[in-house]
Amino acid sequence: MTTVEGDGLRLRRAEPGDVDFIVGLTTHEDVEPYLAGSRPRDREGLLAEIERSQREPDEFGRFVVEVEQEGKWRRAGAMGFELANRRSRIANLGNLAIHPDFRGRSLSDEAAKLLQRHLLFDRGFHRLQLEIYGFNERAQRHAERAGFVREGVRRRAYWRHDAWVDGVIYGLVREDLEP
Repeated sequence: MTTVEGDGLRLRRAEPGDVDFIVGLTTHEDVEPYLAGSRPRDREGLLAEIERSQREPDEFGRFVVEVEQEGKWRRAGAMGFELANRRSRIANLGNLAIHPDFRGRSLSDEAAKLLQRHLLFDRGFHRLQLEIYGFNERAQRHAERAGFVREGVRRRAYWRHDAWVDGVIYGLVREDLEP
């Protein structure tokens, strides 16, 4: 099992026993509106993603974000990646969600940085990219705090919440993190 640790925070590859936590997180009323509309939120679909993450660790990852509290690791969020281009070593990031009970502690920023380093230095990716709905200003601020560079906008690209919304594109290359 892949585990990446920071100071009081860790990412570990999701296991089937995490599915109910991830279902609850991704369907939470303060989380769901900001996640990609095409991603599964049901138990069966999320379990399939977790199984794929276990089966194809170099191409797909579903991770649980955990924080240490009182000597125990507690699930606080989830995030993931998917291989976008093997030859050019590009991964798409997504599905970052921190449970509202754990917000305000910079967990999303620290978790993103852990995943960046893991994918770029441990897994050998060259470029990480992500896309955020234009209305999700909090996630855009997070991406910039985590070191991503805003690269462009797909205007009115997605039908979400009964309206066409923009997709804001961010990228990060290995050299951005090297000294």
